[in-house]
Amino acid sequence: MRERSKTFMRFKYWLPAIIVAIIISIFSTHYFSDEQTGRVIIPAFRWLLPWATPRMLRLIHIAIRKLAHITEFGVFSVTVFRGVRAERSGWRVSWALATLIIAAGYAGFDEWHQSFVLLRHNSPRDVAIDTVGALLAQLIVWWYAMRKWPLGALSRAEPRSREGAQGS
Repeated sequence: MRERSKTFMRFKYWLPAIIVAIIISIFSTHYFSDEQTGRVIIPAFRWLLPWATPRMLRLIHIAIRKLAHITEFGVFSVTVFRGVRAERSGWRVSWALATLIIAAGYAGFDEWHQSFVLLRHNSPRDVAIDTVGALLAQLIVWWYAMRKWPLGALSRAEPRSREGAQGS
């Protein structure tokens, strides 16, 4: 029974990463191909920017798609970090490296998957963009850890020091 509880606790930390991975895989289907997203994004920006040239609209479409790669793998990276860290607190380089390896590996798998999907193609450049998104997210996680967690420790220690000062 205790072993089953431990397994559930580990799974609980990995569940968000699994959900994000599934969402990424859904985004890798033909429903989110360049042609499909262009049917929505380009007319929307044509309406927002009536002066934009077709080339500019196409570049905006490409930029939005690449930012989506960075964003989805950034979110994936944060959720994987949560799974790697589990019930422990703080930040460690080894956790961030494990997270980056998992994210880059999943980016490669995702592009390989796209090579079998109608209207999609695989691209090593997209793997690099996905990995950059994961790396940027890990930099944010590191920054948050260095800014927030030490301050949290200080705020917990502060009342004791006040009590000691008042008792003197």
